[in-house]
Amino acid sequence: MDYSTATITFPMFGDWLVLNLPRSFTLFGFEIYYYGLFITAGYALAGIYLIKRRELFGLTKDNILDLILIAVPCGLVGARIYYMLFNFNDFFAPGMWGNILRFRDGGLAVYGGIIASGIVFIIYSRVKKMPLGNLLDAAGFGLLIGQAVGRWGNFINREAFGTVTDLPWKMGLTRPGRETEYVHPAFLYESLWNITGLVLMHIFSKKSKTKYPGQYFLFYVAWYGLGRFMIEGLRTDSLMIWGTQLRASQWLAVFSFLAATGILLFNHFRGKKTETLESTDDEETDDEDGSEELAELDGAAEEDIDDENEPDNEPEDEENSDELAELDGATEVDIENEKEKQ
Repeated sequence: MDYSTATITFPMFGDWLVLNLPRSFTLFGFEIYYYGLFITAGYALAGIYLIKRRELFGLTKDNILDLILIAVPCGLVGARIYYMLFNFNDFFAPGMWGNILRFRDGGLAVYGGIIASGIVFIIYSRVKKMPLGNLLDAAGFGLLIGQAVGRWGNFINREAFGTVTDLPWKMGLTRPGRETEYVHPAFLYESLWNITGLVLMHIFSKKSKTKYPGQYFLFYVAWYGLGRFMIEGLRTDSLMIWGTQLRASQWLAVFSFLAATGILLFNHFRGKKTETLESTDDEETDDEDGSEELAELDGAAEEDIDDENEPDNEPEDEENSDELAELDGATEVDIENEKEKQ
């Protein structure tokens, strides 16, 4: 169903908030879609943030600009390919090939962009001989910013919303000549989820240092996977795995969440074990050093005692020897005198 012209309302804010936003505007005779502007704004804000914090990732300003200029077009192509694979007949059926290049009609999937961007980062790290973990950490921050902003393009397009609900924060969509449908504002859920993840990662990066390259990216994969798994179940426009009723992005989300969380936990406990072993080695080294110091002190004490005794004994021995010599001499003189008298 086409909701592109539906009027948007939020009952919790009252009747005064009624939005009938156009999907595009014309500039110099060229039609520009707000969806594209939000995606561009997301990339731009991500670039500004990464440049400001480039030292955290060990990157230069040129590195950041290179990655944005390469990753943006590749990410869009990847997002398009992912979408087409799960809507095969709309693009590859006879007479439908022309739809492949019609980006302006919509048809992008976030996970396809993430996968394509990841491939770009791997290639870039090998060409530039840079640590892949540092590049992926930067990508984690950038993706959260880009996705948080880009989801508002879905709001303008009246897409990526959820099932019918009666919750206080429900969003109303009123198509011409139809009754208002109140649905989950799923785009808003994901935007807020990404902002929350960004805030947590930003605070953590300020308070403490990462223990290994790639830690922030793993957190992003786990965080986004968990949120997307929950939110995807509410959406009405999910891409389905061929021939099933299984939501492709939901299964990919739960898999990525479990994998990233498992790696994070493994690295955490392995780090704890390493710290314990290092602490034990340090204690043994300290004990050995302490024993050596005690042995040196004992040896020094014995030498001091010997040194103190030696000066005292030598003069006494010399005096005793002199006294014996004098006595021997006196005795010999007395004997000779006796002989003379006789």
